[in-house]
Amino acid sequence: MPKNASLTGQVAVVTGAARGVGAELARVLAARGATVALVGLEPGELERAAAECGGNPGGVGWWEADVTDLEAMRAVADQVVERFGRIDVVVANAGIAIGGGFLDSDPAAFQRVIEVNLLGSTTTARAFLPALIASRGYLLQIASLAAMTPAPLMTAYCASKSGVEAFAHALRAEVAHHGVRVGVGYLSWTDTDMVRGADEDEVMREMRASLPWPTNRTYPLAPAVQRLADGVARRSVHVYAQAWLRSYQLIRGQIPLVLGRVAPLKLRKLEPRLRATADARRGLVGRGGAADEEARAGRKVHSSG
Repeated sequence: MPKNASLTGQVAVVTGAARGVGAELARVLAARGATVALVGLEPGELERAAAECGGNPGGVGWWEADVTDLEAMRAVADQVVERFGRIDVVVANAGIAIGGGFLDSDPAAFQRVIEVNLLGSTTTARAFLPALIASRGYLLQIASLAAMTPAPLMTAYCASKSGVEAFAHALRAEVAHHGVRVGVGYLSWTDTDMVRGADEDEVMREMRASLPWPTNRTYPLAPAVQRLADGVARRSVHVYAQAWLRSYQLIRGQIPLVLGRVAPLKLRKLEPRLRATADARRGLVGRGGAADEEARAGRKVHSSG
């Protein structure tokens, strides 16, 4: 299938669509002809992102919902089908992060990362699979380089992304006979609010800069998302937002052994600074993390478009 393949006639749902990868992916899918439904927590940002999908004759809509709330997500699924007639593609993209050492982390924030990234993805699948079975559609689960190369100071994020990768691979076999395809998308550090928020932490930024090339740099958002959209069009099993990630599949079993030897040397030098600044990194990272914290007090569903 050629790059920039048309998605005309298909209805695509993207979670975590208020900003970053989700917002850009919704825009690209709409540009390729898809009707898009954006799901997230920030009404203002969702409305802005939906407006950037404008001009698509198929239509666009946005829904405010917490991906960990099954009742809310089922309501979104029902409303999207009622409005657009079907759902062909679901991209489970919503995600948050914390940084720093495991023992210094806030247990509540650590648990919330697992809830949103892992359980939010399973909730998304549970809510939307009936519609995907009806359309013989495609579910793309966004994972990460963190699923391939679990790294220190990212225990919650790595655990959650390893979990969603395994979940998607297991689910693929369960739903294949229904005609549903399931893929996993992998991204390295990509220029989003989450990564920029993480880089505001001087110690974390220094630790990341010490990683071996090509894992130590931040990659532009637009080409990464175009690769994800190509994967959606092909309904691929694996989608690599940066081309070099494909090769990491071949060596991923050895990477933890290397990190286990190299990372302690760097961490030993950074530990006094990590300890001294631990309180500053106990919350969720970036504007998306702040939005999650703000929204937790009252879960709700809101639609517009």
